Amino acid sequence: MSFGPAARSAGGFARLSADDPCACGSGQRFDGCCRPVLRGEPAPTAEGLMRSRYTAFVVGDARHLASTWHPRTRPAELALDPAQHWTGLEIVHVEAGAEGDDEGTVEFRARWRHGRDRGELHERSRFVRRAGRWVYLDGAVRES
Repeated sequence: MSFGPAARSAGGFARLSADDPCACGSGQRFDGCCRPVLRGEPAPTAEGLMRSRYTAFVVGDARHLASTWHPRTRPAELALDPAQHWTGLEIVHVEAGAEGDDEGTVEFRARWRHGRDRGELHERSRFVRRAGRWVYLDGAVRES
C-alpha cells in the first residue's frame, strides 16, 4: 500500500501531519497509529512496533529506530539515507507478539525507491519484550 505523495522535509524525508494516513499502511490516521509510538509510547504488539519502525524509516527518525532496537543487536551507528524513499508496507504474516506475549515474529515486504531504482525488502523480523516494551531483535531477509 502506498500512502501517496508525502510532503518532504528539507532533509528529504517524508513529513506527515497528524491527519495524514499513516505511512505504515494501517488505514488509520498518523496521529492514531504510529505517531504516539514514535513519540515514546510503548507499542502494544510486535506488529505495532514493526509498523512504527517502518514509519520511522519513512520520516527519518533514527532516534526511534535506535531506541526500539535490542542493545545486543543494535548497530553502533545508524545512518538513514534521505534519498531512500519507502513507498509501501505489506504485513505478510504475524506469529505471536500480542499484548500478553514476550516474543513475536512479523514477516513483511517494504517497497522502496532510490532515484530510478526500485525494490522490495522482504524480511522476517523477531521481536522480544524487554522491560515491558517491544524491541526489534533481528531479522532474516527473504528472497521475494
